[in-house]
Amino acid sequence: MCKALIHPTILYKKGTTMISFNEAHVDSLAINSSAMKNGRDLVKKNSFPILGKSADETIIFGECKGSGKEPYHCSVDYIKLEEPIFRCSCPSRQFPCKHILGLMYAYALGQTFEIADIPEDIVKKREKAEIREEKKEEKKKEPIGEVSEKRKKTNQSALLKKIASQLEGISLLEKLIHQLTNSGLGSLDKKTVKTLEDQAKQLGNYYIPGLQTAFRALLFKLNALQATSSSEMKESLYTSIVESLGILHTLVKKSREYLSGRLENPETPIDSETTLEEWIGHAWQLTELREQGRVRPGAELMQLSLLSYADQARSEFVDEGYWFDLLTGKLEVTRSYRPFKAVKHMREEDTVYEVVITEELVMYPGELNARVRWDTSTLRGVAIEDLAVIRNAAYTSFPDAIKLVKNQIKNPLSDKHPVLLLFYSEIRQIEDSLIIVDAQGKQLQLANIAFPDHDTTSLVALLNKQYVKNQAILVKFGHNMDKNQLQAQPLSIVATEDIIRFLY
Repeated sequence: MCKALIHPTILYKKGTTMISFNEAHVDSLAINSSAMKNGRDLVKKNSFPILGKSADETIIFGECKGSGKEPYHCSVDYIKLEEPIFRCSCPSRQFPCKHILGLMYAYALGQTFEIADIPEDIVKKREKAEIREEKKEEKKKEPIGEVSEKRKKTNQSALLKKIASQLEGISLLEKLIHQLTNSGLGSLDKKTVKTLEDQAKQLGNYYIPGLQTAFRALLFKLNALQATSSSEMKESLYTSIVESLGILHTLVKKSREYLSGRLENPETPIDSETTLEEWIGHAWQLTELREQGRVRPGAELMQLSLLSYADQARSEFVDEGYWFDLLTGKLEVTRSYRPFKAVKHMREEDTVYEVVITEELVMYPGELNARVRWDTSTLRGVAIEDLAVIRNAAYTSFPDAIKLVKNQIKNPLSDKHPVLLLFYSEIRQIEDSLIIVDAQGKQLQLANIAFPDHDTTSLVALLNKQYVKNQAILVKFGHNMDKNQLQAQPLSIVATEDIIRFLY
């Protein structure tokens, strides 16, 4: 079986809650190895002259010697078991900072924490947090789709100005696309691409960050075209660039139609059924999604794969997790973004090996693999029955799955790399290609089509014989434009008693 996710152990003693965790749990919270070392060093240097805990042991706190005259005050609050709150008076942008990690290492290593009154400033913060939670619960009780009076009083004048600016930005984007296509891809040089890059920066003034990112992605391909001398690579890039131009053309057309309609009628509700708003650059807030009725009560989620990659166009690292909901049979995705400039201060997502249970799942607009988020959750161990549920949900007919994928990717604005579960009867090696075969003998080629910098296909050859036949496989589809062929990249295999992850 896969290793279990390390998390705090909750113990119960005479009706009170007592927190217990080990060093490995503290390690898992640190954003990098340097933070781990710095936290441990604080304990070794006896930098905590004061260590305390509440009588009910729901919070630990302490004072840590710093570079200044006054010590730093840090605490870890487990008033909500599944969501500990870290607090520290230091100016560090790293979270949790080394002082919090040091406090937790001291606790995990068994140092003495005296029972003491909770500091007054933390008591006040707890009270404010309770008020926020009460308001949040009240909002959840509102009828789905109900818009609050506050939101009804949207400043229409500001909204109209924003939409007018967005339409102006779309016209600029259209001009840049025409400039590019009229000059011809064959005549492009580095100077022309640099000019386009400079002009593209202006798109940041028009509230269309998503469209700007889509154009930047095209410019990265144009730069790659200028940098390569391989004729094969050039042909592949030409194909990809033409596809990107098609997407941009569709975006300009659909965005203009949509925003023009909202400009004429500001009362038109925001589009929460398609991904167009995200393409334009709207960042959905959880409250908005709830108001639009995009919530589902109760979910039991198992993460089947996790990958992290750099999105150069966004200037961010993306941590992308693929989850199976045991209650609905749906495959969904989570995404968290870490800007390049802030990566030192943000922790990379880690693989989750247990079942995540959440009372409410918030869903973004999407198709086969909608993006989801949740506020709070608890964990439980994976049972054999959970794996059986996942395997039974896999497509047994490849043609049915392929039809579903093709129907999605033919839409220019749809996700071109959907993820599905397939049940194969056998994995075969045919010349230099790996093939999975369904029960009817239909074949599908495995290839690193979706993320070439993540080679998962070569790992299939290392599988034990027991995984070569009659297993469920999670794959990410992609259309190989050069071969005009649909291919699938393996992400994980769900067997009867375990999950083999190629990315984690």
